[in-house]
Amino acid sequence: MYVSETAARKMLKDAGAERISEEALKEFRKHVEKASFEVASKAVRLAHHAKRKTVDVSDVKLAID
Repeated sequence: MYVSETAARKMLKDAGAERISEEALKEFRKHVEKASFEVASKAVRLAHHAKRKTVDVSDVKLAID
């Protein structure tokens, strides 16, 4: 997994969660990783389309929109 349990727990706590079940944490991590990987893949495709090896901020911003 790409997103650590600690990072996911911190995100949920920062969002206001007082307690988090292990099952909820696992599901949250899975969703965050899937969404993040989709953005990363699209950003890489955009950089390659522009004939660049380096993914830059514009690629990431376009991938998110």
